[in-house]
Amino acid sequence: MITRPIHRAQVFSSPWAGVYGTHLESERHFGRHWHAVYGLGLLEDGAQRSASGRGTVAAYAGDLICTNPGEVHDGQALGGLSRRWRMVYVEPSVMATMAGHPDDTLAPNVALTQPVFQNPALRQALRSLLASVESWNTGLFATAADALACEEALVAVCAGLLAQHSTAAPQPEVRADVRLVRERLADNPLQAPTLTELAELAGISKFQVLRRFEKVHGLTPYAWLLQQRTELARRQICAGASLADAAAASGFADQSHMTRVFSRQFGFTPGVLRQATQG
Repeated sequence: MITRPIHRAQVFSSPWAGVYGTHLESERHFGRHWHAVYGLGLLEDGAQRSASGRGTVAAYAGDLICTNPGEVHDGQALGGLSRRWRMVYVEPSVMATMAGHPDDTLAPNVALTQPVFQNPALRQALRSLLASVESWNTGLFATAADALACEEALVAVCAGLLAQHSTAAPQPEVRADVRLVRERLADNPLQAPTLTELAELAGISKFQVLRRFEKVHGLTPYAWLLQQRTELARRQICAGASLADAAAASGFADQSHMTRVFSRQFGFTPGVLRQATQG
């Protein structure tokens, strides 16, 4: 009896052209090939050996793996077992835009320098991005706020990758005024902006507005927006609104989404608050 190698693959779209994600579990030996985009992934289980632009490398669970546009590589499982990994693929023009390069391009010789490496902060940013992209594909939470969270995660990944693991010139930190960004989030919390809109308000790049806002206010714009919505929900509940009505009036996707965010922020559920204020 012939047993076929294990191979399961999923592909995920994203809110932007030029970015998509994959989730694979496979015993297959992938022959030499290349992509026209940057790839960054996380090997979640198992191990693999692959050719790269810097020779043959081995990757193990927890390692970050990456490829450059046009870089010939292959991949096979170590130990004859399957391995599981998730990847995000990004067009060079999108990488440049997200990472704050002012001309929206990357020089042809800009390359990722390590095909396999460890970086806990970047790994966490990649996990957040992959989770956001996969959630976006469910269609349940594909709102403007979800797109903002997804874009923040993409910016963090692109900027971190180029700043720490590439030949790209470092991007200088700016001391821009982000008061207009905060005012936009405070004045209209039910209509989530795009990161592009916030960058235009501050007159800086997406990467710069994300970094500057977090430095000034301690939270990313998306996290600050969620705090604003949660405070709005608290006031609605204290005024006598039902939990479902409070969630809808505060911009949450549904009551369960409000409850998760509310509990993280206040340490108790909206139901407990409503019972206390209506008792």
